[in-house]
Amino acid sequence: MPTLHAAIIGSGNIGTDLMIKLLRHGQHLKLAAMVGIDPDSDGLARAARLGVATTADGVDGLIALPEFEHIDIVFDATSAGAHHINEQRLRAAKPAIRLIDLTPAAIGPYCVPVVNLDEHLDALNLNMVTCGGQATIPMVAAVASVTPVHYTEIVASIASKSAGPGTRANIDEFTETTSQALASVGGATQGKAIIVLNPAEPPLIMRDTVYCLAETGPDVAATEQAIAAAVEAMVARVRQYVPGYRLKQAVQFDRIPAETPLNVAGVGRLSGLKVSIFLEVEGAAHYLPAYAGNLDIMTSAALATGERVAERSLAARVA
Repeated sequence: MPTLHAAIIGSGNIGTDLMIKLLRHGQHLKLAAMVGIDPDSDGLARAARLGVATTADGVDGLIALPEFEHIDIVFDATSAGAHHINEQRLRAAKPAIRLIDLTPAAIGPYCVPVVNLDEHLDALNLNMVTCGGQATIPMVAAVASVTPVHYTEIVASIASKSAGPGTRANIDEFTETTSQALASVGGATQGKAIIVLNPAEPPLIMRDTVYCLAETGPDVAATEQAIAAAVEAMVARVRQYVPGYRLKQAVQFDRIPAETPLNVAGVGRLSGLKVSIFLEVEGAAHYLPAYAGNLDIMTSAALATGERVAERSLAARVA
């Protein structure tokens, strides 16, 4: 099968997990290089043992590698600040190179594969939002496909052990990026995101709670049934690339009458239909334990995006 060559920048938890996924499941992509800044990192050591070209000199080291000439797609699993530098250096060296950004830098359009990937297949830089965004935006989009969503609030709870230095350094960017994407991609009028680093022992699997305040429609019961069906269908679509993604229980509904509206801070008094969705994301344990679903959903979404971009690029070359 024809393939494009790819590189990963970032030899930490996310980059290493993505490397293993790409080596095991890549169909249209072949991993050509693994890039880090710590020569003693486990990710670089594993890549070298697996026959992948490595460099501990960051993006400049990647550009200096002989393999760079043939690389078409770069996955960036560093940090929001580092991605701005990496994007500039890579674009100067190879203007048409495609970047898939696993940081909250958001230089390119937000991308959630099951929601809006087809709209951005030609973008040179695709941003994978955040782990909380990848888990919850499909649910908001499912509700919004049935009835308008005036406000959505999500809480992403992840095991403290699964949050590495990059995640902890980007907490502010996480909340801001996710909040924006809940609206621009999910379809809500306004969104809010909260992240919780859970220190429980043993570590708990990633949990996500999604609250939507939506219009009820003329037939409330029919609206509820349609939302439940849309949510279940969306869960099935996400599970195609994140097998550990699942509903913890049936979708919950609360009718908020106009005479007793909810007072939402920063938004105002809202009535309608409150939709509550409870999710669990179990990781595939390719690199880290199964509780690290927050890493798994990011790397799985990035791989699904990269494969689709590569498939389209290869088809265009044949045409």
